[in-house]
Amino acid sequence: MPELPEVETVRRGLEPVLAGARLTRVEARRPDLRFPLPDGFVQRLVGARIEGLGRRAKYLLAPLDRGETLVIHLGMTGRFEIEGGAKAAGRPGDFAMAAPADPRHAHVVFETDAGARVTYFDARRFGYMDLIPTEGLSDSRWFKGLGPEPLGAEFDAAYLARAFAGRRQAVKSVLLDQRTIAGLGNIYVSEALHRAGIAPDRPAGSLKPAKLKALAAAIRAVLQDAIEAGGSTLRDYAAADGSLGYFQHSFAVYGREGEACRRAGCKGVVERTVQAGRSTFACSSCQR
Repeated sequence: MPELPEVETVRRGLEPVLAGARLTRVEARRPDLRFPLPDGFVQRLVGARIEGLGRRAKYLLAPLDRGETLVIHLGMTGRFEIEGGAKAAGRPGDFAMAAPADPRHAHVVFETDAGARVTYFDARRFGYMDLIPTEGLSDSRWFKGLGPEPLGAEFDAAYLARAFAGRRQAVKSVLLDQRTIAGLGNIYVSEALHRAGIAPDRPAGSLKPAKLKALAAAIRAVLQDAIEAGGSTLRDYAAADGSLGYFQHSFAVYGREGEACRRAGCKGVVERTVQAGRSTFACSSCQR
C-alpha cells in the first residue's frame, strides 16, 4: 500500500494542476470504490474551486470553496494520470519505467477550467473518496485519533518518549499504529529502525533518550529521502503522472533478505521475520 512518501509524491504532482482550479466536469463511472461515493458526489464537485491540495497521513485533501473537503485514499492500487492543461506538461520528479494505465480501471474523471483532465485509476478498488465539511475534518471518521505527522513540528524525540513510555509492545508495532504516528508504513519503519540501529522487536518502552533521538531523526530522514526520490513504488503503484518511483533502489534492508548489511563496518546479513503478519527486514548484527 502506498505510504506517506508515495502519497506526498502524488500530492506534489497534482498540486500545480488542481490547486486553484475550478472543476468544470466530474464523471463518476461507477457508484462506488472501496466504499460508496458520497451522495450527490458529482453535483457537489462540479463548479467548485479547489483552494489547495494537502495531505494528512496517507490521505490527499482538496478543500473546496463550498466549505467541504474532498478526501482521497489511494488504497493499494489507486493512481492518477494527468492530461492537457498548460501546467500538466511537466512530471513531478525524475521517474523510471513508465507504466501505462488500463482504461478499464478509470473510475473517476476530473476536468478543470484550465483544460486539464485528471483521471483516477484503481484496479482493485481499495481506494475511496469522501466529501467532508472542512470545519469538522479533524473529527471525521478518517482522521479522529490520528497521531502527529512524522514530518511536522509536533514530532520529535520528546514525543516518542511520551508515546513509548511504559509500552512493552515491539517498537515496530507501535510505530505502525496510526494513533501513535500518522502515515508511517511497513517499508519506512523497517528502513528507519535500521538507520537508527534499533531491533524491530525491541520493547518500545525500553528505548533510552539517545536511541529515541536517533529514531526520530531516522524517521524524518528516510521519509524525506523517499519523497525526494519519488516514493518507493512496489508492484503496481504509480505516481501522479503514471510513472514509477525509484526509491526502492535505495532500500538498506527492505526486500533484501539474505544480502549483506549496507551499514559501514557491519558484517551482518539482512534477515526477514514476520511481525503481526507483516514482513520485517532487519540486521541482527547492528540493530539491537
